Amino acid sequence: MSYKFQAAWKQIQQFLPKELQLGEGDLPQEEWWEWRKHSIHLDCYRNPSAPAKVILFHGVGTNGRQMTTILGAPLAKLGYETIAIDMPEYGVTKVAPGALVTYDDWVQAGCDLINAELAKDNRPIVLYGLSAGGMLAYHVAAKSKKVKGIVGMTFLDQNVQQVRDETSFNRLKSRLGIPITGIFGNTIFGRIRFPMSLASKMYALVNNTKALTTCLVDKTSAGKWVTVKFLSSYMYYKPVVEPEQFTVCPILLTQPAEDRWTPIHLSEIFLKRIRKVPVNKVMLKNAGHYPLEQPGLTQLRDATRDFINKCCNL
Repeated sequence: MSYKFQAAWKQIQQFLPKELQLGEGDLPQEEWWEWRKHSIHLDCYRNPSAPAKVILFHGVGTNGRQMTTILGAPLAKLGYETIAIDMPEYGVTKVAPGALVTYDDWVQAGCDLINAELAKDNRPIVLYGLSAGGMLAYHVAAKSKKVKGIVGMTFLDQNVQQVRDETSFNRLKSRLGIPITGIFGNTIFGRIRFPMSLASKMYALVNNTKALTTCLVDKTSAGKWVTVKFLSSYMYYKPVVEPEQFTVCPILLTQPAEDRWTPIHLSEIFLKRIRKVPVNKVMLKNAGHYPLEQPGLTQLRDATRDFINKCCNL
């Protein structure tokens, strides 16, 4: 599998500003990383002279190529090395035969990718995560303890009932459906699949109606069907380090101002518990949950650039 042969990402990027749409000369280098018998896809802009690396995590409604278009490529043009990963089950990553992927696997894959990159050189690494990828970046940083900064577009603590209520498809799903996944996740029913669009407010992924339709038919991102086991492991994951004790690195929230899925107060529930490292926030004007709009996208690039330079002492 390769994005060279996938039409979905090309169709989705047509809703981005022209300057962010990737042409043949702008495409990332595609790499495959063998991890636990999975063949994990990486979108890379390798740059040995770059002062820092940025690893980008998608959420449960996007994939690595969508991270590349909105931020990976723009940061690469500024001189940073960027790596956007397709976590197992998403994008064009090939899952090992018979494997039952969990959210814990995503966290460990993130940690092991950091280790693999640090084994090549000791340049500082910053994590970026969109949507569920924001908290994934926190979970990876808390376990790895080897990164210099976290940029997140939402930090959602799904152990908080209010967060579950406001991000699930409806109250019935949050109050009844999620506990059911917790009961059946570790049984033979854990392999049953259902669309993420029925579990969450995927209808609020983007604010452009035509773009939403295009995203929802992409079976490698917003149209993905996940297992009961994966959703259960995601909803009930416990971080290695609770936010009150987190001391690894500074954190930046890049909050889309027009986010109809995860407004800023949901991230603040979690971020207000972090007191031992700096936490800053930037509002992205006119931007939706998966941002397609200006000036939010330029603000995202610039705020991330400034944050990288500060936390990596560049």
